Amino acid sequence: MAAPTTRWLLPILVVILPYCCVSLGPPALPYNLDCFRPCDQNDCSVIKCLWSPNPPPDSSTVYSLHWEPVNTDDGQWTGGNSSQGNIARENFRSHQELRVWVQARNQHGFVKSQEVVINTEDIKKPPPPIISSNHQEPLEIHWDFTCELQLDDGTCEVRHRTEEDQDWTRYEDGLHSYYGVVNPKAGTVFEFQVRCRCHSSLMSDWSEIYRTRSAESTPIGEVDVWVDCVVPSSSFDCFLTWKNLSISQAHGHILGYDVRVVYHNGTVELINVTTVNSSSWVYDERKWYLTTSLKDVSFVSVSAYNAFSATDATHLFMPAAPGQHVNDQIIELQMNEENLTVSWEPPSLFPDDVKQYVVQYKECLPGKSFDWIKVDKNHTTVSFKGVFKKYTMYQVSLFAVSNLNEVQQLSTATGYSTQGVPSTVPSFKVFFLASTDVILFWEPVPYAKQKGVILYYQIGVVGTQKVYNVSVSPDPGNMTYKLTGLSPAQEYKVWIRAVTSAGPGSNVTTTFKTMHSEDFGYLIPILLPTMLLVITIAVIVALCVCRGTNKVLSLCLNGKVPDPRNSHIFKHMKHQINEPLTWIRIPLYEPNPKISLLEVVEIKSKVLDTDGFNRPVMENDCSQMDCRDLHMEETVTEDHNRTDRRYRREEYSKMIDSDEDRNDEFSSEEEQFISDYERHFMPNPLEILQN
Repeated sequence: MAAPTTRWLLPILVVILPYCCVSLGPPALPYNLDCFRPCDQNDCSVIKCLWSPNPPPDSSTVYSLHWEPVNTDDGQWTGGNSSQGNIARENFRSHQELRVWVQARNQHGFVKSQEVVINTEDIKKPPPPIISSNHQEPLEIHWDFTCELQLDDGTCEVRHRTEEDQDWTRYEDGLHSYYGVVNPKAGTVFEFQVRCRCHSSLMSDWSEIYRTRSAESTPIGEVDVWVDCVVPSSSFDCFLTWKNLSISQAHGHILGYDVRVVYHNGTVELINVTTVNSSSWVYDERKWYLTTSLKDVSFVSVSAYNAFSATDATHLFMPAAPGQHVNDQIIELQMNEENLTVSWEPPSLFPDDVKQYVVQYKECLPGKSFDWIKVDKNHTTVSFKGVFKKYTMYQVSLFAVSNLNEVQQLSTATGYSTQGVPSTVPSFKVFFLASTDVILFWEPVPYAKQKGVILYYQIGVVGTQKVYNVSVSPDPGNMTYKLTGLSPAQEYKVWIRAVTSAGPGSNVTTTFKTMHSEDFGYLIPILLPTMLLVITIAVIVALCVCRGTNKVLSLCLNGKVPDPRNSHIFKHMKHQINEPLTWIRIPLYEPNPKISLLEVVEIKSKVLDTDGFNRPVMENDCSQMDCRDLHMEETVTEDHNRTDRRYRREEYSKMIDSDEDRNDEFSSEEEQFISDYERHFMPNPLEILQN
């Protein structure tokens, strides 16, 4: 066991030991010593020397530059804390040979670099040449460079590259004042650099980069055209986008793009897209994007043009909305923050006229990053390079383009460069409650807050070890889960959380109490209003139907029923109907009415005049029917012992009301017009008069 002193001393030694070891020995040996005389247009005054390594930042090592003439022992030196040193002009002569070295010193000693011997005249370094002019046809550059001796023109080197390709092409042949490019790409920007030397001097530094464009010609190739389609829940919409024509294809400066849009109804729209800002398109220095929708568009075509001509138009038919052909199983993603690699298997059921595949990715947020790559039909892998955000969902889709430029979506998948734990579930509630089970309802975590691919949801009961994993369907929507095996009349607390490959998110809880096993009280608020509503509707319908025409009345009462106008019940109801909102109440003036009791009404609508003629009585200018109804209400008699045969007749088939004058004596001809109802139930007027 370590002693207490050793226990605290050991960490201190670990911290300070590396620094002690660095300063315990002599400094690092200087190397790569190089000396030259930089010249301007007038003078080459000093000798400049450089070496490695650079001095440490703490100034613990001091570097010094030393030199001496080769043919004498008298040495001179300059020193300082620097990785470079200068020998002033007064310390050397022209065409003199010098021996030069560097010495490094610290508190533990010093070291000396290898010596180099230089000739003060041979280490002159002329200034870089200046490129002065160029010609486009053929592509040539010219520069100015002179040496001290007029007879020495010097020799030069040239290197060049295109603006698109950043690798230099170097020519070391002896050149003097110009250089030409053989068969340059038309309309391409070239970059040039030149360096020169005199007969006995060092090579100068490279000149500044000089840019020039070769002569323009007709652009070649096709524009890379694609569509950015969005699939909200309500509609399917697409927007046109394309990439800049490459420099090698442009053959000059691209002035703009001609866009042709053809609609389903045959209408054609022409759009000229230029570098001038417009609300109809957006440009991000790499690709163009039309802001107008392609709804109801059949196909589009795009061509680029320069000052000479235009490319062939690229035709593209609009893709159909994703449907049953989409197969989520044929795409495989490998993704990190710098790269996205997509691979797939060719679909087995697909036409043989596939021209190319298109792989696109887009951030699953509106208006965010979007890109695509087109490859030949023989390729099954593509790679994107870029900056892919952490915890952000990207949607990758695979399309096939036919030889007729028709587009069909084959598959889609989602991926993350880096996954994190998801956010909490937005809502968690009880959907249905019973005595031993409950249905739980929750909203899934939104895409913007998932931070990874949600593998499943976990549901647990607080106070127990029960945890249930609920799988996630491709489009979960609102989700439910039935929790069973609960005890009646007991309070429970349940939690839910989403799980990704990075782990589970935070819990969201809800509390509920199960029902009693024999408790059906929860049905009363539902059944009682329903029963009352049904009864009320039945009563209203019965009253409305029974107050209809005579034909409806006979169907409602099913036949053998006395005339309602002779009943005390309906007489009182008649008065109540005239009052507002009272017709719903059923009067109780005649409880338990018996159908065997008849109410005999003496009809006074006609009387026998002294002159022997029958004459209708008219009171207060009322109609015969109104007067008859009034007299029938006033004269009602009862007869309990009547046993006439007429009561055993068949039920009446129709009722006839007539306002015509009739005699008091009923002849056989008149009797045929008496209604079946009157013959069946009511005594005739003669019988009443005899009584």
